[in-house]
Amino acid sequence: MSDQAQELRKLIRLRHEKDTPSPGSALTGQPERKTRIITVTSGKGGVGKSNFTLNFALCLQARGYKTLIFDADIGFANIDVLMGISSKANLLHLIKGEKTIGELVQTGPKGLQFIAGGSGLYDLVRLSDSEADSFTDQIQELGGMADFILFDTGAGLSKETQRFIAAAQETLVVTTPEPTSITDAYALIKMVRSEDPDVAFKLVVNRAAHSREAKETAEKIAMVARRFLSVELQTLGFVEDDQHVSRAVKEQTPFTIAYPNSPAAKSMNVLVDQFLGQQPKADSTGGFKGFLSRLIGR
Repeated sequence: MSDQAQELRKLIRLRHEKDTPSPGSALTGQPERKTRIITVTSGKGGVGKSNFTLNFALCLQARGYKTLIFDADIGFANIDVLMGISSKANLLHLIKGEKTIGELVQTGPKGLQFIAGGSGLYDLVRLSDSEADSFTDQIQELGGMADFILFDTGAGLSKETQRFIAAAQETLVVTTPEPTSITDAYALIKMVRSEDPDVAFKLVVNRAAHSREAKETAEKIAMVARRFLSVELQTLGFVEDDQHVSRAVKEQTPFTIAYPNSPAAKSMNVLVDQFLGQQPKADSTGGFKGFLSRLIGR
């Protein structure tokens, strides 16, 4: 890494720390830190959303930000599989009262923490008042244990995915240059905005051949959103199409770890630096507690 790149990352880190209390966790009894809640979603399956989420989180972790992934993909939860880890507990065990939130949190490579997905998300909308209170008390403990919590949702717009998008502070929409992916990404944005006009999206173009293709893809979606939805979409960045990614998936090792000098890993690192260099959206949502209230509709 060049001296300029190192200095840039140092400045980004210092800038973020100005708005972040001392690290801590309700689980450890330490002072609670400010947690940024990010939903990662896509208009269709097969665009590499979960793989993006995993490697995005690892890059944040590598820069010193405590990061946790919550696998919120009901039908195709696979964050643990991408890391080659066999999970024995998931959200369903928490909802049934069989596990505590502390017992659900697992540790992956580079100290990255994650909660495996499962069918329990279906039950979130059917919790009784007492069950909702218990669930909220448990999940609330996540609020101070990480700088970033990333919710990897299912593709498309299910009722559960829409809840996560509406509840989170920030939403990243992953698309690819394929026409069907572009169309589905726009459809997702349109449907969410029709229900909640305050949701702000950032576009991520995955599997782009080069920066020009990524820019053209993002501009297509942004132009249609501007014309028909009166929405200004922000582009976060792109990840280069790279055979090392599929190779890493087969090896069940994140590509930023298995092939740190690959084109995909390099473009991911640039994207993460761009993300950290942006001013976070002002949080008027009530923080993590407000997120939970919106998520379970209380």
